Amino acid sequence: MNSKTSAQSKTVLTDIVLPPDTNYHGTIFGGNVMAYIDKVASIAAMRHARSQVVTASSDSLDFISPIRTGEAICLEGYVSYTRKTSMEVFVKVEAEDLITGERRLTATSYLTFVALDEKGKPKAVPQVITESEEEKWHYSGAEERYEIRRKRRKQAKDREKQ
Repeated sequence: MNSKTSAQSKTVLTDIVLPPDTNYHGTIFGGNVMAYIDKVASIAAMRHARSQVVTASSDSLDFISPIRTGEAICLEGYVSYTRKTSMEVFVKVEAEDLITGERRLTATSYLTFVALDEKGKPKAVPQVITESEEEKWHYSGAEERYEIRRKRRKQAKDREKQ
């Protein structure tokens, strides 16, 4: 199976934040941001695997600053790490003032997806090749994040058995 670069899975989405998208503070609902992140991440994972995928984990979502009514929400995601059948996807969310062009970081997230074959069973994915400094930085911490996810999943299963 051929390897693929992170850039080959890169997915970008931009939308404008309108009043129905916001809470009483005039900022976008966190759940809306989460839905955008999952959508961008799933497209990136499908581009990498060229197959159906399912979300296996959303291990982190760090909100850094709000996005206000009238600003654009700009998301960028790509596969940052792979194992045999799973892919970690990093998503960065920015707000853009459409008048000044100023952008600011508003959220970051890591999600894990599993590639599926035609029968809905996990299938192997290409290894990821990182090229940029940012991609290499995310890749360098990926094994540690994987171990944390694995332990958390095991703890959840053990609690369920009790």
